[in-house]
Amino acid sequence: MSAPSFSCRLCGGNDLRLHMTDGRNRDLAYYRCVDCKLWNYDLEQGLDQGQYTEVYVSPTDEDYKQNRIVTPSWHYLHARFPEPGKILDIGCGNGRLLYLARENGWEVKGLELSASAAASITAEQDIDVVVANFLEHPTDALGTYDIVVLRHILEHLPQPITAMNQIRSLLKPGGHALLEFPNTASAGYAYKRFLKNRGLKNNKYSAEWRPGHANEYCRDAFSLLLDKTGFELVDWQTYSSKSFMNAFYRLVPVASKARALIRAQASH
Repeated sequence: MSAPSFSCRLCGGNDLRLHMTDGRNRDLAYYRCVDCKLWNYDLEQGLDQGQYTEVYVSPTDEDYKQNRIVTPSWHYLHARFPEPGKILDIGCGNGRLLYLARENGWEVKGLELSASAAASITAEQDIDVVVANFLEHPTDALGTYDIVVLRHILEHLPQPITAMNQIRSLLKPGGHALLEFPNTASAGYAYKRFLKNRGLKNNKYSAEWRPGHANEYCRDAFSLLLDKTGFELVDWQTYSSKSFMNAFYRLVPVASKARALIRAQASH
């Protein structure tokens, strides 16, 4: 493949090296920035976010797999913030985290791109869910939240600095955000890259398939993003959906998913 026609979307660097090929024909490219380690997908090849839409299942269904995946995120927050406040979940899905937060006395609100999901949550749970792109969230919401949550949303956003500045604007002074996203420094990502670069994990895709992740992060790249946008890292964990492994991953942070608690710096 030829050299990319764009600069790194995090640091602006031009030393981008082909790092992983994707798609059925291995013609979709992720370039790793030598300077900041961000994986930049070549957006000119197209993104597809529609593939993540799910059929609505009630957030009260304890047997639903996605609900079981979200529950530890709430437990993580509740252990650190036992006193209720005001929380915004961006890309809230079926509202599981908001449902659990409200059960514990929090004032809750969600943002969701899917109009049908938002309507279902509001109808069933009477939870306020706005159909909106959070980068265009109404200005009357600025500076009003104690916690903003983005679970597996950041990697889908092409302009990370703009996104983090918007998160900061939604928080009260000194407010916190919880972000979860894939961890490119994981053993699982190294294995996935090995397979994809050799065409060993690509036959499942159609020729028209496009990824949904615009940028991929390791701790170093994410830390630079925080420095650029006025946040400090409070806690970093890696975790797996296989919960029995997470005690190990807290000691050896090589799991395929990252969980980061961050705080807005007052001086920025």
